[in-house]
Amino acid sequence: MSLNLSQLRAFVAVLDHGGFGAAADELGVSQSAVSHSVAALERALGGAVLTRHGRPRPTAFGDLILGHARAALAAAVAIADLAAQRDGLPAGTVRLAAPTTVCQGLLPRLIPQWKTELPRVDVAVFEGEDDEVADWLARSTVDLAVLVDPPPGPGTALAEDAFHVLLREDHPLAGEPGIGPDDLEDDAFLLSCGGCERHLRELYRRAGTPLSPTHRIRDMGTLLAMVRAGIGVTIVPALTAAMLVPGLVMVPVRPSISRRLVLTGPVDRPWHPAVTALVDAAAAAPAP
Repeated sequence: MSLNLSQLRAFVAVLDHGGFGAAADELGVSQSAVSHSVAALERALGGAVLTRHGRPRPTAFGDLILGHARAALAAAVAIADLAAQRDGLPAGTVRLAAPTTVCQGLLPRLIPQWKTELPRVDVAVFEGEDDEVADWLARSTVDLAVLVDPPPGPGTALAEDAFHVLLREDHPLAGEPGIGPDDLEDDAFLLSCGGCERHLRELYRRAGTPLSPTHRIRDMGTLLAMVRAGIGVTIVPALTAAMLVPGLVMVPVRPSISRRLVLTGPVDRPWHPAVTALVDAAAAAPAP
């Protein structure tokens, strides 16, 4: 079997970037070279790994080998980086995934700090919903992630992010020190479906109030715009404050409920040395 890293790299790039042309741009080669590499991989393995109708997708066989391909590529990068950092300084590019509010509210503080302390480490950010971020880390799409309420394990806690009611500044409750779910019964409720829904359902369960959303919104920008337009109110994590526009205010939820944000690497494979360095640096950073 003639199998090499270039073939695996082309296969993964086509899936990650949505096509042969985009993969070629990412890898800095011709589209023909990407096609030849994938075809050579299929010949070596004796079966198709991609469907080529519309946006490329893995075949059933391709899906079986995808995780192993990602792990092989990550291992090759780690080996190269270890060779490059024989002076003891971590180096390399780390792919970091995080939810939107973390990208807006925490990463602008962390990334400059990392750049100062770890100048040979580059961080590439991937923004996604809570479940997407966890899946990307599990599938080796990324090397590092900020997970929401993960089970006990390695990593460092970045924040306990308390939930707040988001209102227009002219709302009658905007000046209150705290707001409970029962206070919002007369308002149309906009439910954020990007990962916070389970927290809100737990909040309403504790309060003994049914959660009956008028609208279900996935995009945070849309959610903010609808509240600002007076369409309804919502409940969001405190980090959303970094995204606020004039005309909106946030008031703490009562009873208080929060989500735990943890920066961590994969649980099923060794961490890249640069991943360990980033997590250690975050742990040593002052709290926001």
